[in-house]
Amino acid sequence: MPAAFPTMPLARFSIGEVVRHRLLDFRGVIFDVDPEFANSDEWYDSIPEAMRPAKDQPFYHLLAENAESSYVAYVSQQNLVPDDSDEPVDHPAIDNLFERFAAGRYQLRPHHRH
Repeated sequence: MPAAFPTMPLARFSIGEVVRHRLLDFRGVIFDVDPEFANSDEWYDSIPEAMRPAKDQPFYHLLAENAESSYVAYVSQQNLVPDDSDEPVDHPAIDNLFERFAAGRYQLRPHHRH
């Protein structure tokens, strides 16, 4: 009998979707997805241990915003929830990656699709 392949957790969110952090006060649009943790150990270790997410889940790259600024965030799937505000994200890089905002999500520009 052939060995079973390990299963990768399925991504719940997709590129262009607007999401919110479950615990922290920020939201953003997803522009990339890693099937599991793919950042540095230093970054991971900088998260307080009580809040540190499991590495064996999808992680999302977000063009994020909060009340003070816009930035790029790297967030585990367990810490994201859908954003139902139907409001666009205010981030200066949005226009470089996405064409338009409609029905609560962004459409990737054709030259970024693969």
